[in-house]
Amino acid sequence: MIRTEALDRLPVRTAVPALRRALDDRGVAVLCAPPGTGKTTLVPLVLAGLTGDGPVRRVVVAEPRRIAARAAARRMAWLLGEQPGGRIGFTVRGERVVGRDTVVEVVTTGVLLQRLQRDQELAGVDLVIIDECHERHLDADTVAAFLLDVREAIRPDLRLVAASATTDAEGWARLLGDAPVIEAEGVSYPVEVVWAPPARPVSPPHGMRVDPALLTHVAATVRRALTEREGDVLCFLPGVGEIARVAGQLAGVEAEVLQVHGRAPAAVQDAVLAGPSGGRRVVLATSVAESSLTVPGVRVVVDSGLAREPRTDHARGLSALTTVRASQAAGRQRAGRAGREAAGAVYRCWDQAEDGRLARFPAPEIKVADLAAFALQAACWGDPGASSLALLDPPPAGAMGTAREVLEAIGAVDEAGRITERGVRMSRLGLHPRLARALLDGASEAGARRAAEVVALLSEEPPREYGDDLAAALRTARRGQDGYAARWKQEVRRLSSQVDGGAFEHRSDDAVVGLVAALAFPERVARARGDGAFLMVSGTGAELRDSSRLRSAPWLAVAVADRPSHAASARVRLAAVVDEPTALLAAGHLRVRGEEVRWVDGEVVARSVDRVGAVELAVRPLRQPDPELVRGALVEGLGREGLGLLRWTRDSEQFRLRLAFLHRVLGAPWPDVSDDALLADPDGWLEPELSRARRRSDLGRIDAGQALRRLLPWATGEAVRLDELAPERVEVPSGSRIRVEYGGEQPVLAVKLQELFGLSETPTVAGVPVLVHLLSPAGRPAAVTADLASFWQDGYKAVRAELRGRYPKHPWPEDPATVQATRYTSARLKRSSGSQGPYGSP
Repeated sequence: MIRTEALDRLPVRTAVPALRRALDDRGVAVLCAPPGTGKTTLVPLVLAGLTGDGPVRRVVVAEPRRIAARAAARRMAWLLGEQPGGRIGFTVRGERVVGRDTVVEVVTTGVLLQRLQRDQELAGVDLVIIDECHERHLDADTVAAFLLDVREAIRPDLRLVAASATTDAEGWARLLGDAPVIEAEGVSYPVEVVWAPPARPVSPPHGMRVDPALLTHVAATVRRALTEREGDVLCFLPGVGEIARVAGQLAGVEAEVLQVHGRAPAAVQDAVLAGPSGGRRVVLATSVAESSLTVPGVRVVVDSGLAREPRTDHARGLSALTTVRASQAAGRQRAGRAGREAAGAVYRCWDQAEDGRLARFPAPEIKVADLAAFALQAACWGDPGASSLALLDPPPAGAMGTAREVLEAIGAVDEAGRITERGVRMSRLGLHPRLARALLDGASEAGARRAAEVVALLSEEPPREYGDDLAAALRTARRGQDGYAARWKQEVRRLSSQVDGGAFEHRSDDAVVGLVAALAFPERVARARGDGAFLMVSGTGAELRDSSRLRSAPWLAVAVADRPSHAASARVRLAAVVDEPTALLAAGHLRVRGEEVRWVDGEVVARSVDRVGAVELAVRPLRQPDPELVRGALVEGLGREGLGLLRWTRDSEQFRLRLAFLHRVLGAPWPDVSDDALLADPDGWLEPELSRARRRSDLGRIDAGQALRRLLPWATGEAVRLDELAPERVEVPSGSRIRVEYGGEQPVLAVKLQELFGLSETPTVAGVPVLVHLLSPAGRPAAVTADLASFWQDGYKAVRAELRGRYPKHPWPEDPATVQATRYTSARLKRSSGSQGPYGSP
């Protein structure tokens, strides 16, 4: 029996007529409705024609998480008075509950991606709803892009709704071709904000680590909320580990403590979503409870202010979830959970002053995540570069380049980026491409079942209590009775059914685990450096905990590692022991043998090297290295340590400054002599000396000034005008030749004031007035001017009044324009002229 009363209470019902009209007129729409309004449950039922009005249509609802997909299907089935598997069904990885009569099917976005790759037409489907699209998960963005392609090319009748829990829907509306935006009002009660920062500063999150002091404070805040407020408490934490630790600190509270996350058993998820059944509850949840799920009975939210987002270090080949400060948008979503059914409160575990400095929205996953899986999907779709896909944000070029290198290395795409038959097979396994490679190649070496066991461990990281030894974790999972072990066994069955084992030699469990892990992450194969330290073939250092049993291993296949921002090495969290042959088998495509001549620690080092990535297997010195390689090493040294490796005299430095001045003022043909320009073309000025050099000391014998003269514009004849345009010295009225300094914005002429008597115009160099530094008779600065005429008229009187008493032996005429310039004292000038002269008394 349909629960009509419950359906009528859902606020989104008022927006349904407008949504229907938009779909009838345009075939696309953006629906904005706050959590708890029925966006995820009523709308699919109405659009499918299951509530008594309208034609019956087949509807697919795409959710970002498995827990949300199951919960939405169960809720819709309950509203119809049914069980999942009838008219309402769901499909998530490893679980499918649908029947012949299923009209509304809730799937994860990952499942829908797989379905689109197999059947682009989505035969039999009339409408697709992409739920929680505001969260900007990569799978959701990709699904939307593929569906828009389908609508444009082969299924213009396919209807599409992007459903968002926020009103920031303009981008999605544009993406869907200026789709109508339908907004539904939610039933929202006032939520009081209580700022509850820790009493003492806590360390900011880095990598996966959260300061234990913050978790203790969060637990204390939950206890405070239970004392000060009525109703259930929903506490947001970044991950499963933090939830477990806070749960441990809440032992003894007068409330049932429940844990909600993607790994939680279905029975626990159902109990949380079913609502209170007597006493008070404390629900510890990850971000899955922000918008995808409605938790009944909640009146109080405690927000740790943290979240987990994917991050990829492309340079080091490391990708993992990273703890970050939750965005302002996430904070609003979390706080809103306290006001769904009545007035509530949110306790925010940070200072109010920090709130304005938080990011407005979470980073779109396409901007920060490993894009190998996305690139594989795009290649299978026929658009390897994703250049024609309709995406809110384009994938970063660097990340896509790295992803394509990974796909090419594992044989998923060819050199042109086109999908291979092997790549198609990988894409259908529902795994990251690295894990798909490990499953396929591992199965041929060790059998389907055993390879699947290891890949299942790698696809969902084991609990921390399983330890950092992947082989030991495998044995724990096999005999385990916990929720993780149950999911692991289900995934093993799924994966082993999709690959052939083939013939294989007998290997121990440890050997199989190491082989499969190395096949998945060849760049993370690492050789011991001693004392628990390793070097990955990617060049990244790695370290084990002091208590790890893996510290004595000669080689490791590192499955999970993160690198805190302050650390020089990555921290190994899960790895397997491998021997050298296995390491070289997995990372063989990175092996290089040959001569290496490089600049190392300030000198040219020539060696014959056998290496796999950054790990050197064998090294011997080269007595007669290739001269071209030596030259390249010297150029590398100049790039690293600078042109100061050459011999620079004062004259050569001034010569370079003169050339730089002419290039800046006149441009071509005067050369650019900046470091970047000179290092970009060493052939143009350092030959033949550079090719004759063999070591650092040879560079120090190259006269840089003479080398720079090769860059003068001899061919045009302009070179002969160097001294005219940028003279090294300028003759002043006293007859002295004064050096011009060219290091600043203007050339500088530093000259004693008396030597410029009679000069009314400021000297110029290449048409640029010099900046005159007027000096006292003792050579100390007295004045600076770029306009001598104005100085004689306005500034000279003050300088004369100040200096004539200090230097009485020097001439200080009242009118310097009418007297002879001199570098001498008044007495010497009088002796040389035989008369008093025109200066008057001092």
